[in-house]
Amino acid sequence: MTYQLSEEQEALRQMARKVAQEEVAPGANERDEKGAYPWDMVEVFKKHRFYALSIPDKYGGLRGRVLDFCLVMEEVCRVCNNCGAMLAFSVLGPYPILLGGSEGQKVKYLPGMASGQILGAYGLSEPGSGSDAASLQTQAVLEGDHYLVNGSKCFISNFDAASVMILFARTNPEVKPARGISAFIVEKEPEKIPSWLAHCRSMPKMGMRAMHTFELGIAGLRVPRANLIGNEGDGFSIAMKTLDIGRLSVSAQAVGTAQGALDLAADWARKRKQFGQAIGAFQGIQFMLADMLIQVEAARHLLYVAAAHADAGGSQVLLYGAMAKCFATDVAMKVTTDAVQVLGGYGYMRDLPAERLMRDAKATQIYEGTNQVQRIIIARSLLGRL
Repeated sequence: MTYQLSEEQEALRQMARKVAQEEVAPGANERDEKGAYPWDMVEVFKKHRFYALSIPDKYGGLRGRVLDFCLVMEEVCRVCNNCGAMLAFSVLGPYPILLGGSEGQKVKYLPGMASGQILGAYGLSEPGSGSDAASLQTQAVLEGDHYLVNGSKCFISNFDAASVMILFARTNPEVKPARGISAFIVEKEPEKIPSWLAHCRSMPKMGMRAMHTFELGIAGLRVPRANLIGNEGDGFSIAMKTLDIGRLSVSAQAVGTAQGALDLAADWARKRKQFGQAIGAFQGIQFMLADMLIQVEAARHLLYVAAAHADAGGSQVLLYGAMAKCFATDVAMKVTTDAVQVLGGYGYMRDLPAERLMRDAKATQIYEGTNQVQRIIIARSLLGRL
């Protein structure tokens, strides 16, 4: 599998870079320090139609190509992961509806998601089921024309801003765990606490503090039967296929984060003087920077190949996505850590973004499937299930 960026995609990348540098970067440190949801950036993304990138033209989007979205995601995360994580939900919100939704559901929700009027959240993880998503315990029981949902969720980002949450719950406890899960569209008002929340706690994080993440207790939530995505039992497949694409979004986030750290380290090495010369003149620093560049470029190419494979409807999206996610996020952690080292004491200070990039990079190794899980996926693809 290979790729070749078109002139249109190169122009998209340049436009995204300009937006990121001029409109997103100036407030990046302040967003992380204050931890307020970046509603001003929602308006920026609406204006430049970034939310539309993951959605086909038919529903008000811009072709719905994975590689296009990854190019934009990379540039945004090069300067601000809070905004990048916010943008990631333009994949996690619409994809379950694209994959399994009825035409009526697509027409109802996707145009609003493409315009940014409807922001999404993704309700899969629970306190007892992270990597083992099939073991989730939230229950949805059909009662007439509604499902009654009770249970708990955690690590649910963007919930406060979302108008729609894709919620996964168990509709049939009698079958194998993965076959008893269904997916639902849950509507809510942004920034308001729904009556069906038994408790709602914002979970403080190491990084990306403006992208709020919640623990939820769900009691007596009534979801219309019409909001079931696909059929009962389709939920686990929809969740996993969504994450196949979501991992490419995380890969793009990681590549952008690593590139941002490399930019910072290289600029510092040119300007910072010790022992009468720029520190970039020392071979020890040169070798660090060379390795950082090699790793970033390798991660970028693997990401683009994986995204192009997904756009081509390839049969190995799971494998390519796992490889890209695993490699790119490990690179992001290594490169951001090395950037802090190149900057020395200043790298550890919050005056410069190096430490923020390092904190943000860590999350990419964990969410959308830990890198240990990705290695299991890769090995099983290579060896088969032994």
